[in-house]
Amino acid sequence: MTQSITTRLTRTLQDKALVTLVIAVLLYLYLPIIVLMVFSFNDSSQLTLPLQGFTLTWYEKMANNRDLLAAVWNSLYVACIATLLTLIVGVPAALALDRYDFPGKTLFRRLVLLPLVLPGIITGISLLSLFKILGVRLSLEAVIIGHATALLSVVVTQVFARLQRLNRNLEDAAADLGAKPMTVLLLVVLPNIRSAIIGSALLAFTLSFDEIPVTFFLTGRENTLPMYIWSTLRRGITPEINAVASLIMLGSFVLAMISVWLLRDER
Repeated sequence: MTQSITTRLTRTLQDKALVTLVIAVLLYLYLPIIVLMVFSFNDSSQLTLPLQGFTLTWYEKMANNRDLLAAVWNSLYVACIATLLTLIVGVPAALALDRYDFPGKTLFRRLVLLPLVLPGIITGISLLSLFKILGVRLSLEAVIIGHATALLSVVVTQVFARLQRLNRNLEDAAADLGAKPMTVLLLVVLPNIRSAIIGSALLAFTLSFDEIPVTFFLTGRENTLPMYIWSTLRRGITPEINAVASLIMLGSFVLAMISVWLLRDER
């Protein structure tokens, strides 16, 4: 009896300790973000306590800042086109890895994953050197190519993982009924992996929109939003930057949650 009570007490203490640890980790991760968002509504240009009051002034100034809005549109342009390129190249690459055996397949898989593990600064310097040799002008288009190269592995890995779980009997049944290979691909395979395609696209878009190292080396005179924020921070943090960062965090969080929901294991 005494041993049973001791065991229960030990488990209770362990559970409480685990919950405390989890709460502490969450506070460590998200408290700075919460503080940032709170100060974006603070009615003072000084980032100090106590708070002076509630205001939307900094969001209004952000909406009237032409340079900032131009940077936002540049980031959207780069992220959308880069994501489209990763899908155009990544989905066929994942299908090839899953369905075909060809010389150098193992090496190809490792090379596709390489940009995912390499630091962004290495990828940026490598692409900068290549573009210099080829005579490619630094611009938003160069940034798009850089982002697509760095994020291709995101699409390939997610789509390939989903293809590995796909029931091949569905394709065999469609072929037995007279469907041609392209029909099977369009009407059976792609609909069954669309969650992985959409989820990886959202993840690639989020990573591209927030990306700095590759953008730093490949951009020309036109700034993306992360580069604009970085250049502004050299003059100090302002509530206007807090407002921009709050919107970015909110948008990134929504896209990330949608991506995680789509990439979860399907029944």
